[in-house]
Amino acid sequence: MTTSRVLTWTVTASGGYETAWTETGEGLLRARGRAVGTLPEPYWVSYDLDTADGFVTRRLRVTVETAERTRSLDLRHDGRGGWTADGEPLPGFRDAVDCDLGLCPLTNTPPVLRHGLHRTPGERRLLTAWVSVPALTVRPSWQTYTHLGPDVRGTRVRFTSGSFRTEITFDRDGFVQDYPDLATRLT
Repeated sequence: MTTSRVLTWTVTASGGYETAWTETGEGLLRARGRAVGTLPEPYWVSYDLDTADGFVTRRLRVTVETAERTRSLDLRHDGRGGWTADGEPLPGFRDAVDCDLGLCPLTNTPPVLRHGLHRTPGERRLLTAWVSVPALTVRPSWQTYTHLGPDVRGTRVRFTSGSFRTEITFDRDGFVQDYPDLATRLT
């Protein structure tokens, strides 16, 4: 069974908003999103995310438009550890199965869904292909998700990456409700 949802966040970190149209079902997530930001400069973002079985990233297509230029990125994972950016191999991502689009609360959902961290205790350390916005550069990023328990709005999950640490609240379906200093979902 496929479930469709439209989610909108106020993205305080970019001084803007994001809306994502999502479809989930049987270990798959497909999403298309649009965002507008004003920090570090005014920009528009459009993205399409497709995952394979187990919510593993297959493809992320992103376009960013600023006053000076338009950038695009086609990030692909072959399901066997190989990653490419615009058709060029990306070394150093062999253990990564997730992408993480900067300033985008939606891309925290696949690892949480895959490991059920919005419902059950556990901790997972994961390598991701992190994509900066608005530059669209890709770099490896080790991230840890730790289930902390229920919250008034859902389930709290600690997120750490390097020295960065925060507690994200996810709803019962595994989507971000509140990501302190980054985004809050509008109801």
